[in-house]
Order: sequence, then structure tokens, then C-alpha cells
Amino acid sequence: MRRRTPAGAVHRALFATITWLTLAIPVLAASPSPSPGAGGDPRSSGQGPGLVGDPLFALLAVVAIGLGALMLTVVYVRMTGRRGA
Repeated sequence: MRRRTPAGAVHRALFATITWLTLAIPVLAASPSPSPGAGGDPRSSGQGPGLVGDPLFALLAVVAIGLGALMLTVVYVRMTGRRGA
């Protein structure tokens, strides 16, 4: 059985750091600023930045998903509860 030495731990940490930096270089090379598009904002019909899509539908969908999850949770708890009683 091999003994773990402090020098081995330093070498492993150095190797992990170099590997992480090597994999992170392509991420650091990307520019976070948007590229200029031709003709303005492609998400809207020339009216400038604003709400895209139907926000009321999105809100209702989120509420419906939450209520569905609540109902499924209540059904699951009632079906699996009181086993030890």
C-alpha cells in the first residue's frame, strides 16, 4: 500500500488546477457583449425592447404548474402516509 505524502497532494492539486485552467480558456475567450445584429432586435417587430411573447399566458402557466405539483404532492402524501399507525 502506498503512503500519501504532502508532496503528492501538492502535485495532485497542481495537476487539477492546470487541468481546470486549460478547460476554462475557451470560456474566457468568448465575449459577453452582444454582436450587432442587422436590422435591430429580431425578437420584436421594430418596436424596440419590451415584453416578448404573452406574459399573461406565462404567468398562468406557472400558476397551473404550481397547483398541479401541489395536488400531486397532496395525493402522494395521502396515499403513502400513516403506514406505521
